[in-house]
Amino acid sequence: MSECEICGATGTLTQVPVAPRHDEVALCDVCAGGLKGEAVPDGHWNALTGSMWSESDAVKVLSYRLLTRFAEETWAADALEMLYLEPEVEEWAKSGGPDVIHRDSNGAVLSAGDTVVLIKDLPVKGGGFTAKRGTAVRGISLVADNAGHIEGRVESQRIVILTEFVKKK
Repeated sequence: MSECEICGATGTLTQVPVAPRHDEVALCDVCAGGLKGEAVPDGHWNALTGSMWSESDAVKVLSYRLLTRFAEETWAADALEMLYLEPEVEEWAKSGGPDVIHRDSNGAVLSAGDTVVLIKDLPVKGGGFTAKRGTAVRGISLVADNAGHIEGRVESQRIVILTEFVKKK
């Protein structure tokens, strides 16, 4: 294949595995970088409305995962409503894999082991306490199938924290 399977760009392509099956998709530098959390030009991901119809299951899975990242935007929500995946392909798409990128409230990419700071007082369900704003949570873990959740230890208790309430330190 001589063009990016997401946006159609030509040039240098990188083979990117789509977990957990590790089927590969040929991506341009912009799309490959975007998967890693790098900035892409405005409107670049609109190409997903075409790639989601690919005959390749790996391209459909990657398109689905990227569309779900932007589901709050009208164009992506509309595309997700139209997208049909066979049940086994849908299960693969929803399995998450390493394509899930965790971001803090400012959009910074989070990695396992990072330190984050709470930006809001958070009542801990079942814990009987409130995690206070400004509390540093060291050595976080990422929830593999949900980009909106991380885990960390606060007051000697392991808790799940929504990424929208933290900033990377």
